[in-house]
Amino acid sequence: MSQNAASAGPESQEPGGGAILSVRNLSVEYKTGQRPNDPAHRAVRDVSFDLYPGESIALIGESGCGKTTLGLAILRLLPKLGSIPAGEVLYRRRDGTTVDVLRMNPDELRRFRWSECSMVFQGAMNSFNPVLRIWEQMYETIRAHDRSVSKRQAYERSAQVLEDVELDPARVLKSYPHELSGGMRQRVLIAMSMLLNPQVLILDEPTTALDILTQRAIVDLIHDLHERLDFAMIFVSHDLAVAAELATRVATMYDGEIVEMGDVRDIFYRPQHPYTKSLINAVPTVAEKSSVLSGPAGSESDG
Repeated sequence: MSQNAASAGPESQEPGGGAILSVRNLSVEYKTGQRPNDPAHRAVRDVSFDLYPGESIALIGESGCGKTTLGLAILRLLPKLGSIPAGEVLYRRRDGTTVDVLRMNPDELRRFRWSECSMVFQGAMNSFNPVLRIWEQMYETIRAHDRSVSKRQAYERSAQVLEDVELDPARVLKSYPHELSGGMRQRVLIAMSMLLNPQVLILDEPTTALDILTQRAIVDLIHDLHERLDFAMIFVSHDLAVAAELATRVATMYDGEIVEMGDVRDIFYRPQHPYTKSLINAVPTVAEKSSVLSGPAGSESDG
């Protein structure tokens, strides 16, 4: 089923004002061989959606469906073998002008990342330089975007965002990444993503590899920050419970396509696409066994 057929027009449901981010017919390919004529694998297929100010969209689906690739493509952070053969990523700046992220030159793209749109990656340890203290990494991030900021101003801003994620700046800023727990590193990464007050935050499985109590704390933290700071958010997850709690809209991805998109209550209580039904039915409960997840082979009964 195509995205348009499954979505039932989600773009018409504007939470207020125009879209801050509009993805149009975006496709992503990965090279599968060394020779120029080797076929490419299309990981994302003709995806379109709008993200509005203050909104939270959850991308759900099984591993390998293209969720993370879509998030990386929006920020043009794909690995070397990845390319974007078609599509647009239209971003509305604070002054109201609109720019296609895919047409930005390297300097424009560097300014766009972190200050306009930032990303929290899964696996926080891999996101830090292990030989630099947290303060040095935060300071470098701020100075890379604004050379006029003094060291004192940068320190005060770094301390502020760490307090926002309920960490002690005096302890954390002087620490190396390995000296922090997994939950603390994830909080620091979230804090760094907010250093420059971006309008859009993309989170890629931010609770992966954390114990269940730490996951709960991180979800509560993200929910609180989203409510207080009012940034727009794209949340990549295979955890349906987390998606249901954090999202205002949900997009189901299958084989590189968004097959269904709608309000969070509609998706979880009145899903239309067989694959969305399969995802929901596959979630184990306390009282009964989960069903086997199956793709949309063509009939409603398959879900």
